[in-house]
Amino acid sequence: MSVKWGIISTARINRHFLTGARQSSDVEILAVASRTQTSAEEYARAEEIPRAYGTYDALLADPDVAAVYIPLPNSLHVEWSIRALEAGKHVLCEKPLSRHPAGIKRAFDVAARQDRLLMEAFMYRHNPQTHRVKDLVQSGAIGRLRMIRASFSFPLTAGGDVRMVGGLDGGGLMDVGCYCVSGARWLAGEPERVTAQQTIGGDGVDVTLAGTLGFADDVLAHFDCGLALANRHDLEVTGDEGSLFVADPWHCRKPGIQLRRDGQDDEWIGFEPVDSYRLEAENLSAAIRGEAPPLLGRDDALGQARTIDALYRAADSGQTVTVG
Repeated sequence: MSVKWGIISTARINRHFLTGARQSSDVEILAVASRTQTSAEEYARAEEIPRAYGTYDALLADPDVAAVYIPLPNSLHVEWSIRALEAGKHVLCEKPLSRHPAGIKRAFDVAARQDRLLMEAFMYRHNPQTHRVKDLVQSGAIGRLRMIRASFSFPLTAGGDVRMVGGLDGGGLMDVGCYCVSGARWLAGEPERVTAQQTIGGDGVDVTLAGTLGFADDVLAHFDCGLALANRHDLEVTGDEGSLFVADPWHCRKPGIQLRRDGQDDEWIGFEPVDSYRLEAENLSAAIRGEAPPLLGRDDALGQARTIDALYRAADSGQTVTVG
């Protein structure tokens, strides 16, 4: 049986989520909410969504909606996740759920009390390419893991974009750098210490940021991200016997892994493209039906927020910061 979903807002990223969800027989998009009834109805007509609500609370009151996708500005994620959970809905909240560990704890505490699921929407984590990278590292394909390098950036030129507003928790680290942080944590565990430097633009946000993460067992990661750089997105994972290079690690639209080992020809590991947004919606839908666990939960979201918080403190202070 498909799970009936509602979408809180008509944000631009919805087009990716809707495209993925419509590929799945497990997911039914039943309703959308906007800040006015007119805008909700216009969006619903354009996207062929059956029900339209002029307030977010009105959608949350719909008893037929079992789960909601929340793509609101970052500063509203925790508030509306909690409101949805308290209304009895399961929640998929767009990344990053929060940069504040206290907010993560509060939201997941409510989810536990309400017996509802809450998942942070890092869609790339559901992709087969992502799992294969981890499998290769764990199997010793590159020897002992030593270094991770990641990037994600693009030039944001549109005026009035919420990602350039400090009061809405915008910035390069929150929008795209969080993928680099997530990827490093996925491979190496939770970092112990971080450093960072940033440049400020927009309405007080980091338009570029470069950071380093120090893990146990002498594993290091370094990444850069930004909203004022050319389009870049890659991941390189290096051990003492070889390395993995992924040209499209976050979107996963052109998947493939290049395995490089000392003294051997490079090996190409290819994949058929699959929509990561579909996979994450299917995962939470299966979890709602009790058929599978949610891929991402409280511990991962809390580790992500602790690391982002530490990186911002390091960038502000110019000091190495301990995570936790």
